[in-house]
Amino acid sequence: MTAKLIRKRERKVEVKARASEPSSMFKVCRVVGCGKPARSGTGDGLDTRFCRSHADHYARHGSAYKPSYTAAELSPHRGAAEAWLDANANDTWVRNAIDRVETLYRSAGQHVEAFRLRGLSPQERARAAWARLRKVKVDPRRVVVAWLTIELAIRADPQPETKVEFKRVQAAKLVHRMASGTHKRWGEGVGAKELHVYPRPRGRVLRHLGADIEGAVELLVDRLGSLACA
Repeated sequence: MTAKLIRKRERKVEVKARASEPSSMFKVCRVVGCGKPARSGTGDGLDTRFCRSHADHYARHGSAYKPSYTAAELSPHRGAAEAWLDANANDTWVRNAIDRVETLYRSAGQHVEAFRLRGLSPQERARAAWARLRKVKVDPRRVVVAWLTIELAIRADPQPETKVEFKRVQAAKLVHRMASGTHKRWGEGVGAKELHVYPRPRGRVLRHLGADIEGAVELLVDRLGSLACA
């Protein structure tokens, strides 16, 4: 057993022990009106800010209280983003953003099957998502459009979540879906067997993926100006 693996297991035992001991210092979830105890105050985790339900919501959506935008809400903004990108296809910053996404594809490393992600760190899983996008040949423009779509949706939102983490997670969820998963089939006819594995879009993986997307397109966002969907 390697020293790294030993340290990892020791850390896991330590964290589990700390999580099982309630702390009286953190009693109430920070979401206004919730009233439930924070996880660190119940012996159900180390989160000092949120109860379990709001912690799960935060992990999935990038906000403890605001849900992800629906497909219907995003549709007009996606149309506006695609039209703007087409109209500015020769713009230096548009090309720069697309080139940066292509760089993320190239530097993602070897393709990893979705069912082999277990044990990888969140950052490694994010890199694996870029490798899956590369493998299925997702147009880098779609990644740029995903970020611009969320940018426009937040601008049009009468009650927006303005924290950058929310924007990153929302864009990452769109891109993560493009990466799909791993699909295999063995045999033919009624006796054929199929395997379909889809990585779960949540947690720190989305934060890493969103930060990558932001880094690729951040210089382009200022070029949007006052663009908004009709």
